[in-house]
Amino acid sequence: MCGIVACCGSDNIPQLLLNGLAHLEYRGYDSAGIAVIDNEEGRLRVVKRLRQSDRGMIDLLREAAAAEGIDEAISARAGIGHTRWATHGAPSVANAHPHLDCEGRIAVVHNGIIENHARLKAELVEEGHCFKSQTDTEVVIHLLEKYYDQADGDLVESVRRTVAQLSGSFALAILHLGHPDTIVVTRNDSPLVLGSYEYGSIAASDTPAIIGYTRDVSYLGNRDLAVLHGDGQIECYDPAGELYVPNIYHIEWDIEEAEKGGYPDFMLKEIFEQPQVVQNTLAGRFDAQAQRLQFDELPLSPADIAAIERVYIVACGTSYHAGLIAKNMIENAARLPVEVQVASEFRYHNPIINGNTLVIAITQSGETADTLEAVRMARQTGAHVIAVTNVVGSRITAEAQTSLFVKANIEIAVAATKSFLAQLVLLSLLALYLAQELGLLTKRKISKYYNEMCQLPAQIESLLAEESVSAVKAAAEACVHAHTALFIGRGVGASTCYEGALKLKEISYLHAEALSAGEIKHGTIALIDPDQGTPVVAVALQSATYDKMLANIQEVKARGARVIALATEGDEQITELVDHVVWLPPVREIISPITASVVLQLFARHIAVCLGRDVDQPRNLAKSVTVE
Repeated sequence: MCGIVACCGSDNIPQLLLNGLAHLEYRGYDSAGIAVIDNEEGRLRVVKRLRQSDRGMIDLLREAAAAEGIDEAISARAGIGHTRWATHGAPSVANAHPHLDCEGRIAVVHNGIIENHARLKAELVEEGHCFKSQTDTEVVIHLLEKYYDQADGDLVESVRRTVAQLSGSFALAILHLGHPDTIVVTRNDSPLVLGSYEYGSIAASDTPAIIGYTRDVSYLGNRDLAVLHGDGQIECYDPAGELYVPNIYHIEWDIEEAEKGGYPDFMLKEIFEQPQVVQNTLAGRFDAQAQRLQFDELPLSPADIAAIERVYIVACGTSYHAGLIAKNMIENAARLPVEVQVASEFRYHNPIINGNTLVIAITQSGETADTLEAVRMARQTGAHVIAVTNVVGSRITAEAQTSLFVKANIEIAVAATKSFLAQLVLLSLLALYLAQELGLLTKRKISKYYNEMCQLPAQIESLLAEESVSAVKAAAEACVHAHTALFIGRGVGASTCYEGALKLKEISYLHAEALSAGEIKHGTIALIDPDQGTPVVAVALQSATYDKMLANIQEVKARGARVIALATEGDEQITELVDHVVWLPPVREIISPITASVVLQLFARHIAVCLGRDVDQPRNLAKSVTVE
């Protein structure tokens, strides 16, 4: 969940580190730091800074680096940097990375959790090592110190011995004063991407940090090790120490997509990118001549699909909500029983899995630790696992039998928007594909459904037009000072509400709760305060349960709620019952979450902006959750 940048070469190393960290600030932002080898002075130079609410953390780090002389004038050919999301030890300068060994020869940055750090620390303290922080990371630096001396100055061997002692998840970048033109990196269940560029070699936790230098990247396997050299050479070794040549992946998007492009924040930029993302995700999935959906990367024959007895969807957070919506889609279209489970609980639920079970694992980053563990367990019990992810080369693509990629490109804001919509589109297509292969939908119906989905980009564009956005803002401003908000819907609308409530909680820090509208009278209606005018956001689109939804709206309205309705254009009946209406274009009920979610994203963002929140980097959250 932290961000790592490491680079070797003749370019401006401190500025490269700082620029890279600026692109990774979304991954962890309690504190940040860099370490470089000052060749003229023959010592490691380190600077760290804590986040301040009124200042950007990387801006503070830039100023500190310049004040301490760690800038373009320094003669450094190697350096490492880090943005921290605190796990062990509160945010502080002492706990910030990079960490140094007792003699100041070695520096380390770390993403992940060392699960056996307590035992290792006790052993190292007994051997005389002095710990200066509360972090689990510091055991790594002292192990390196110990093994470097034992290995007679062989840095690669000392890293290999250190990694053999570690349990848990980690991505590590190691800098040693005695090797001024070399950096060693390694990983286990935490992301790390490598690349060579004109002036040297570079590694980072995510591609935004390096996309300005190279678009051809490689990914290390678990417990693999790589040596970065200043001439751009990268040596990769497997856990047995065998040298290998890694696969190279070309990144399609460019650095402009990791910039705000004139928008006030990344979240709004990414909301407005959703029409293109939906169009990209739809592209190439339909053979117009054969009138069939195409999933060529899915190695399941019609007989394999016919043998499916049960579908599990496992995911976390926003991806879990995509799974709840996909359950409605798959059960309605393909008539297969679907269970959706939070990935962190899946392993402990003792799920019923056999060779006729299909598991769909959804993770934007492809590195979500709980989802990866669920996938491993599902594979061991014989299921076929499909990964739905946004990142080519991510860890889940190696763990699952099949990988389906959404076309969201890089997403910077911590709160997912465009990746969520891309997941919904891809899962909708997958549900229709399963129905097609099971013979439940004719070619004519498949063609009709796909053509309707092709109207979604234009329909989302209409929701992003000034008139619609103004209606959302008016509704949001009426809710800014609420203590709690409720989101209600029926059927697939109820599943949509879960993501709407999460968005509001994530970025505004306003408490929100989502539930089926029919359930609100069974307890939750007690939360409605007539004096406060508790906001109730109702997804009340035309559907089979529309009349029931109107009755539920009247129930909360009678208790003094302020009701904001998402309604279908032309619905005159609902205007008499609610305080605010945001109109949505008419769409088939099963794909209505795709358009409704855009409105809920705008609603949450505007409340957060009115409250002065940092919508791109909400407190306590990180983009990619790579620890259990």
